[in-house]
Amino acid sequence: MAVPFFLRTFAAVNKPPSIPHPLVAVVPVVVLIGFLAVVITLFGSDSLSGGSQIALLMGMAVCVCISMGVYRVPWRIFEQRIKHTIGEVSITLLILLCVGMLSGSWMISGIVPTLIYYGVQIMSPQFFLVSACVICAIVSLLSGSSWTTIATIGVALLGIGHALGVSEAWTAGAIISGAYFGDKLSPLSDTTILASSATGTDLFVHIRYMMLTTIPTFAVSLVIFLVAGIDGGEGNVQVDRYTEGLSRTFNISLWTLLVPLLTGVLIARRVPSLIVLFVSSVMAGVVALLLQPHVLCEVAGSDSLTRGLAMTYYGPTAVDTGDASLNDLISTGGMAGMLNTIWLILCAMCFGAAMVASGMIESLTRVIVHWIRNRVSLVSSTVGTGIFLNVTTGDQFISIVLTADIFKEVYDKQGYETRLLSRTCEDAATVTSVLIPWNTCGMTQAAVLGVPTLVYLPYCFFNLFSPLMSIVMAMLGWKIKKRT
Repeated sequence: MAVPFFLRTFAAVNKPPSIPHPLVAVVPVVVLIGFLAVVITLFGSDSLSGGSQIALLMGMAVCVCISMGVYRVPWRIFEQRIKHTIGEVSITLLILLCVGMLSGSWMISGIVPTLIYYGVQIMSPQFFLVSACVICAIVSLLSGSSWTTIATIGVALLGIGHALGVSEAWTAGAIISGAYFGDKLSPLSDTTILASSATGTDLFVHIRYMMLTTIPTFAVSLVIFLVAGIDGGEGNVQVDRYTEGLSRTFNISLWTLLVPLLTGVLIARRVPSLIVLFVSSVMAGVVALLLQPHVLCEVAGSDSLTRGLAMTYYGPTAVDTGDASLNDLISTGGMAGMLNTIWLILCAMCFGAAMVASGMIESLTRVIVHWIRNRVSLVSSTVGTGIFLNVTTGDQFISIVLTADIFKEVYDKQGYETRLLSRTCEDAATVTSVLIPWNTCGMTQAAVLGVPTLVYLPYCFFNLFSPLMSIVMAMLGWKIKKRT
């Protein structure tokens, strides 16, 4: 293989063979960003349907070629890392399929239509955004899962906002902000447990310390949503049309809300998310058979209720309400609607695995660590690394673990408590994952809500401000102490 001169030069630097020079390590990232820019320009919101996957594979190919051609890293190292990484996200992929089942069954069974029917009559357009944010925060705090919150109550709130005439981008931003606030502070959250365990911090010490940055950030976000709602709320023009269309099509009944109630009981008993989503989907299917047989027949295109229920779980559904905009709102994709997301996750995991196996991630983070001089630069570097790893590895769990591993020794040598590292990991890696289109969180929430990541990104104020608040607290030095 012909190797460019500048690559040979950097390869000659006195470094371990598996750790490339930083200027070499950044090449795949630059290639990825370049391809993504082209893809987004060409395809816009459809870029996640194939273009972004190609960009990730191209970035991976460049990483592998440089490593094998210049640093003689054998292919089996990449193969083993890819197998290991994809194995780690296998449960995530199953959860995505169950989310697809849930979204279809909750819609066709009348659960979401019932929530929308009553919600649009109760909620005020002026206070809708702040109410949606608080509701999602409470549900996520109790459930410990932003994904479950967004896939259930979040979808219903998006429909209510649509009926009230509120922008779907603003609504999605409020939903995601609230869901991730509750997720961060919940002792049931997997990312919260992971951040505390990866840094060796007691779970509740970690949660209490996070409140110092999380609560002010959430308060600022609520003020923005409140002001935006008051200034821009004109709604109610579609409420009558939506309620009439929903009542004409579905059997609107409070009995359907037994499913969300029982789902909440499962969550409170700390049943794993995968089981909760599957059981909730099955319960919704039973409700659909009992209360919405006519809708199932319409989905099936025949008198077979079993066929209609199966199609609700696995495929796209379209029900005619007599209103085109309402038809779009209640259409679902089922498990098939998650396949693009799963495809993208697999490609993102392959790129991240290649970057880790080649040593390029370690090379780039060493550069960051080298420039740490004081408390502010330490926290800023941790924040920057968490965001960078979200971009390059495509998964928040990998980002949290790698960020903790990279900085654990640095924090220890400088005498800072582990709770500062665990909080900073969450402020950076956890909340920003949903803002990156090819990250597992960004892809999932875009698919569930039907709002592209780059569309809702500017309105996720909690997620945008959390990393900044972490740096501000470092500047102030509030409650940041060194060990005695």
